[in-house]
Amino acid sequence: MESLFHLDIAALVKAIGYVGIFAFAFAESGLLIGFFLPGDSLLFTAGFLASQGYLNIVLLVVLAVVAAIAGDQVGYVFGKKIGRKIFKREDSLLFHKKHLQTAEAFYEKHGKKTIVLARFMPIVRTFAPILAGIGTMEYGVFTFYNVIGGLLWGAGLTLLGYFLGQAMPDIDKYLLPIIAVIIFVSVLPGIIHYLRSLKS
Repeated sequence: MESLFHLDIAALVKAIGYVGIFAFAFAESGLLIGFFLPGDSLLFTAGFLASQGYLNIVLLVVLAVVAAIAGDQVGYVFGKKIGRKIFKREDSLLFHKKHLQTAEAFYEKHGKKTIVLARFMPIVRTFAPILAGIGTMEYGVFTFYNVIGGLLWGAGLTLLGYFLGQAMPDIDKYLLPIIAVIIFVSVLPGIIHYLRSLKS
C-alpha cells in the first residue's frame, strides 16, 4: 500500500503545475505565511516527476531559482520597510514570535552566510531575508548571497530529484523514505540549535 503522503506530494505537484510550484517556492522564501509550506520535498518531487516526463526540467529549474531569489528579495524589502514592528505582532495562526526569534538567533550566530544556509532550514528560510532587511546588511551584499542560496536550493533539490529519477527506474517505490530523509536533514540543524540552547 503506497503512502498517502507520497501520493499527496506527487498529486499536489501535478495539480498545481508550474505556476503553483513557483508560487510555493516564492512564498516559502520570503513571505511570513510561507514557513509551513513543504518547499524541499515539493522541489525534489517536482524534479522526480520531470524525470518521468510530467514536467520540463529546464523550465522547472528556472522557475524554482527565480522564485527562490525573488521571494528572498521581497522578504528583505519587507524587513526593511516594516522593521521591528513585526516583533510586536501578537501570535496568530500564521505567525509566532518564536519562529522569528529562532531565525534571529541563527542569523546572529552565522552572519551573512545565513542567507545561504537558511535555504535548507524550514522556518529559518522564511525569516532570514526579513531579518537581513531589518538589520544592517547592505542590499548588494544580501543580493549576492541570495543568488547563491537560490541557485543551490532551487536548482539543487530539483536536479537531485530529476537525476535520481533517471538513475533509478524504481525510485518511485522509495520516494517516501527519500522525502522523509530530506525533511529530517532540513530540520536537524534547528533541533541541534534548540538542544544547545537548553544547555546554555
